[in-house]
Amino acid sequence: MSAATPHTPESGPPIRVLLADDQHLVRTGFRVILEVEDDIEVVGEAADGERAVTMTRATRPDVVLMDVEMPGMDGLEATRRIVADGPEAPAVLILTTFDRDDYLFAALRAGASGFLLKNGTPEELIEAIRVLARGDGLLAPEITRRVISTFARPGDPAGTAHRGPDADAALAELTPREREVLMLLAAGSSNAEIAETIHLGEATVKTHVSRVLAKLGLRDRVQAVVFAYENGVVRPGG
Repeated sequence: MSAATPHTPESGPPIRVLLADDQHLVRTGFRVILEVEDDIEVVGEAADGERAVTMTRATRPDVVLMDVEMPGMDGLEATRRIVADGPEAPAVLILTTFDRDDYLFAALRAGASGFLLKNGTPEELIEAIRVLARGDGLLAPEITRRVISTFARPGDPAGTAHRGPDADAALAELTPREREVLMLLAAGSSNAEIAETIHLGEATVKTHVSRVLAKLGLRDRVQAVVFAYENGVVRPGG
C-alpha cells in the first residue's frame, strides 16, 4: 500500500479517495463534490466498515473518507484496522455529527488523521482531503475545543493522564523548543500561529513539528494533541 505523499493541486497524480458511508445518497453527494476537482479521484465506495478495510487494501487510496455509524463493522473499528497496516496506510478523515464525545475520542485513539463536521461546506471537505494528502493532520477548531474541554472535566476518563515510562523517555528526547512546539500543537495552533508565537519562520516550525512527531513516534499533529493531554504535558487553562 502506498503512503500518502505531499501533494498540491498543481503537481503529481490526483489524490486517490475512498468513500465509506452506509448511505448511498451521501456517497453520491461526496463523489459529485470531489470529482469536479482536477486533483482528486474517487477510487471506490464502501457501505460498511468491513468493505472499507477490504477496498482500502485493494485500491490503495491516499485518503479514506470514513463515516462512524455503519452496519456490521463500524467506522471506528475500520479505522483501527486500516491504520494498523502501518506507516504505509492511508490517512483516515472522519465525518462526525459532533454530538458524541465517545465517538470522537475513540476515533482519535483509533488513529484517524482528521475530523470534519457533517454540516461543513464542500470547500472545507476538499481542503481537508488535500491537507491529509500532504501528510498533515486536521482537526476542526470546534473539535479541538471539545478535546480540550473534555480533558478539563474532573473525573472524566478521557481527561485522565496516563503517562508511563515510554512516554517519559520519549519526552526526555525533546529539546526545550520542541516541547514548546508540542504545547502549542496541543492548543490547536497552526504552523503559522506557532511561528508568530515563538518568532520563527514557518519552515523552521515545520521542521520542529516533524522532529516532535518522529521523536514521540506519532503519525501526525492530531495524535500530538491526544498525546499531550493524555500524558499531562499540558493542562487546559495551563
